[in-house]
Amino acid sequence: MTRNRIRIGVQIHPQHGDIAAMRRAALCAEELGADLLYTWDHFFPLYGPADGAHFECWSLLSAWAEATSRIELGPLVSCNSYRNPNLLADIARTVDHISGGRLVLGIGAGWFERDYAEYGYEYGTPASRLDALADNLPVIVDRWKRLSPRPLRPIPVLIGGTGRQRTLPLVARYADVWHAMFPANPDELTPVIAALREWCWRQGRDPASIEWAVGIEPDAVAHDLAHFADEYLAMGFRQFTLGLNGPSYDLAPLRDWLAWRDATAG
Repeated sequence: MTRNRIRIGVQIHPQHGDIAAMRRAALCAEELGADLLYTWDHFFPLYGPADGAHFECWSLLSAWAEATSRIELGPLVSCNSYRNPNLLADIARTVDHISGGRLVLGIGAGWFERDYAEYGYEYGTPASRLDALADNLPVIVDRWKRLSPRPLRPIPVLIGGTGRQRTLPLVARYADVWHAMFPANPDELTPVIAALREWCWRQGRDPASIEWAVGIEPDAVAHDLAHFADEYLAMGFRQFTLGLNGPSYDLAPLRDWLAWRDATAG
């Protein structure tokens, strides 16, 4: 992973679409030249009809790992609450092998209360969920060292979130990639970046050793390319995630972002 290179990812929302359409979108993203392929880890749609079609994260990633050949892929982000950390490490290792060493483990503390209520997980509080994430991250990394066979590469850990007191210290300590999720505009992230730099200083870590990523909501993909992309770049972000919603998964805007990536790099 080259942290100074601009990388464009797509997040295929596993809602309001079918498996075949998601697979076509994944293959098209790779064919067009996208760098990363993500989905989210929830059990129900986040918007649109609340009981609409929806599919499980890691099952989709396993299928996409088999169908694709180049693009890196992973959850944006896997909810720490939904799986025992040792099991999650093993699932991630297995998908890494299926993909030939292309997995990125995105992980976060979790937040969508309906998931917890309907699937029987303890919701707790934001603080308790972040404490659990802090406890489980070293367990996951340790399990990778003890699995047979081990992952095909050191699996990059992506931590999603902007919480300045609890999430960012975990980013500074563990993350290869920091994902600032889907802000409305760059100004939202100015104080967050200052806090991340402070936590990295406390950990004795160079913030530039972490790849910074930011997400673009489906309805803002064209707008943000025209108005915000260069500003995000100047702030230090090098990975850009375009949200794609079903049922059609329109990848046409991806072409424009890839052209911007290539022109900026050139």
